[in-house]
Amino acid sequence: MAAVSFRWILQLHKDVPKAARFYSEGLDFSVNVCTLRWAELQSGSVKLALMHSPNDHIVQKGYSSMLSFTVTDINSTVTKLMALGAELDGPIKYEIHGKVAAMRCMDGHVLGLYEPV
Repeated sequence: MAAVSFRWILQLHKDVPKAARFYSEGLDFSVNVCTLRWAELQSGSVKLALMHSPNDHIVQKGYSSMLSFTVTDINSTVTKLMALGAELDGPIKYEIHGKVAAMRCMDGHVLGLYEPV
């Protein structure tokens, strides 16, 4: 057994239940726990933790880690995420290997989307 194992990725959000809904409805994460201050979500072996933070501690544009997701239909995923409060950060790009898009969730975290050919 490995001495170290990955536990989860943590993001700070102003509204934890809204952020949990964003990831569960927009990207099909399962919600394991959700309170006003803390949520734990899961997609396969990846765990995402969301923690409440006051407005002045939330990530500002340009200073965020990027979560990257492979999706089966980038256009419908973008539409779904925009309906949940995300914004496109530039146009969807059509690369030789597939479609790619960058989005920002309501608290400014960057999401990468990739639809392979």
